[in-house]
Amino acid sequence: MVFDAIYLMDEKNVGALPVMDGTKLVGIVSERYCMSKVMLKVKSSKETPVPEIMNEQVVTVTPHQTNSECMRIITEHRIRHLPVLEGGELLGIVSIRNLVKWIIATQRTTIEQLEKNIGSGYPG
Repeated sequence: MVFDAIYLMDEKNVGALPVMDGTKLVGIVSERYCMSKVMLKVKSSKETPVPEIMNEQVVTVTPHQTNSECMRIITEHRIRHLPVLEGGELLGIVSIRNLVKWIIATQRTTIEQLEKNIGSGYPG
């Protein structure tokens, strides 16, 4: 039920959950889907099954795709969570939060390197 999914997302402090049929990824449910498909339509989260509201057209990536590629895919598809599959097996989910942290860390490293190079002076 949607209520159980919301409870689990809250407990794990995540914004989305994969929906599995055994080991096969069949959909994804997020806080956003819960709000738009249950709360706004005045349905009961305790009586609405997750498959009724989940997104079945899941966009996925492989572990071989770069963070930049993942950011492009998330932006292009206007999604917040990207399951990572290898050989049909779910390895994890990359969120936009993960990618933003990566961008910030990368920029911080670049800035530190530039400051170090500038601070070392130029031979005259």
